[in-house]
Amino acid sequence: MKKILFTHSYFLRFDPKQWKTGQPFAPLGTLYAASLMREQGYAVSLHDVSFADDAAEVLEPLKTFAPDYFVVYDDGFNYLTKMCLTNMREAAFEMIALAKRCGCKVMVSSSDSTDHYAGYLDAGADFILLGEAETTLLELARALDKGEKDFRNIPGVAYRGEETIVSTPRRPVLTNLDSLPLPAWDLVELEKYRDTWMKNVGYFSINIGTTRGCPFKCNWCAKPIYGNRYNARSPRNVVQEIEYLQESFGPDHIWFCDDIFGLKPGWVTEFAELMNREGLRIPFKIQSRADLLLQENYVRDLAKAGCHTIWMGAESGSQKILDAMDKGITVQQVRDAVKLVRKHGMRPCLFIQFGYLGETSEDIEQTGKMINELLPDEIGVSVSYPLPGTRFYEKVREDLKEKTNWTDSDELALMFSNTYQPKFYKQLHRFVHHDLKKHKGMAMIRKALKAPLSVKRKEWKTALSVFWYVPQAMIGQLKLKRYARPRSV
Repeated sequence: MKKILFTHSYFLRFDPKQWKTGQPFAPLGTLYAASLMREQGYAVSLHDVSFADDAAEVLEPLKTFAPDYFVVYDDGFNYLTKMCLTNMREAAFEMIALAKRCGCKVMVSSSDSTDHYAGYLDAGADFILLGEAETTLLELARALDKGEKDFRNIPGVAYRGEETIVSTPRRPVLTNLDSLPLPAWDLVELEKYRDTWMKNVGYFSINIGTTRGCPFKCNWCAKPIYGNRYNARSPRNVVQEIEYLQESFGPDHIWFCDDIFGLKPGWVTEFAELMNREGLRIPFKIQSRADLLLQENYVRDLAKAGCHTIWMGAESGSQKILDAMDKGITVQQVRDAVKLVRKHGMRPCLFIQFGYLGETSEDIEQTGKMINELLPDEIGVSVSYPLPGTRFYEKVREDLKEKTNWTDSDELALMFSNTYQPKFYKQLHRFVHHDLKKHKGMAMIRKALKAPLSVKRKEWKTALSVFWYVPQAMIGQLKLKRYARPRSV
């Protein structure tokens, strides 16, 4: 029986912001691949680097498990891996080198290696699995088992031929996701994840994927793994996984990590019915779109199923910027979606993106105004990040000579020429958060003045926080004015 050691390249310790946040999720994509290979008769093991101190820790499992194949299989469901952070790339290169010294055949599957397969081959990898990779990995392993030398008939693989790099045509994405076995959750030390969650937020969340891909075409969004197709597991298949996870690990919460949850007509209705029929009452959060969240039956059924938090990509309060992004939504739809989500008792949260090409101070002001009027429960703020394979990347690629990736997720470097200098956008990130908290505090003070007995203890804390956030917002605004000069200055 051939042995496969799986790992991935997302080291929490190499991403200080995420390490401090302390809300880790297991490498779901890795677990799917490991489960499939185990089902097909391979002996599998997992070296989970989520809590590792450094890449060299892989040496111990390489020596003790002595695998035939070493597979760096990143979690394509995790947006942090899609960012292709250089800290993680360097760690992957180091693990590849160590595995080669131990005599393994090395295969890599990730967004970064799909986009830059030549660099990973230069680092010592034998094969790069391009795009969605479970089936490619299985076919490649079987070919290697037989001692084959020519792999040009295997779709979705890149490797060094005799004279040049061979890159075979991409494999069509899987359409029947129920055909895959459930992720190999037993390979993960979930107690480490539980302990970290409990220490930092007081509950334990676990990640589940119900779909792959996204059919929408926002021109800054890269989809090197699952593409523009949208395929869904059946509601019954998802509920079976939830039942297994509850019985085996008892999570307090679920993060459905799909790009868009429940886009398929009728899916959420059936899912809600099954959750209630099986007596599964576990809160969860999702990502969706503003236009989808205008369908009241969809929003109602989400609440019925147990959803408590909905993240939507608002991106900007400027319609001009949304149109430039090919976002396919309007600012008014964002406003209406937030109201409908709240109507059904759920928490609306907004992703915001600053720094898109052509964005002016007026566009930024419109975004700030939208945020402070809607008062979302949370916001996630970033700056435009060009990734290969996107129209946005092609627009700015001439600027991407010195730097093409962030080192970690909190770097927030603007890597192309735009209206303002990079430190303006870094400061803008801080200011928007402080300004939102200021406005939330002021709103709670108004509520307390009208009906003081209706204000809960946590709400009083929000009201009192205004005395901290008002001066912080004022200081932040002064800094923005100081930095608000053309990038070239």
